[in-house]
Amino acid sequence: MNTTLVLEYLKKHGQKLDREIAQETGISLEQVNDSISQLESSKAVSSCSVTNFENGVAIEGRLCRISGYIPPAAPGRKSSPQPSS
Repeated sequence: MNTTLVLEYLKKHGQKLDREIAQETGISLEQVNDSISQLESSKAVSSCSVTNFENGVAIEGRLCRISGYIPPAAPGRKSSPQPSS
């Protein structure tokens, strides 16, 4: 059940830290990490270890995203390539 919730959250919000997923979904951090491990074993998501520093304190975490997912381009005008001289 939690794996589905984590997967849907990542589809909606893109790349996120495990603690952000836990905070915003209301699932415990341990359950989020278990879900990420299950999703990783089925190759649905990919993750890596990261260290962030908040007020000089190192905080270990996992950065997760949907495997093979490329988000759509942002709306608005795009710059055109400049002709080479």
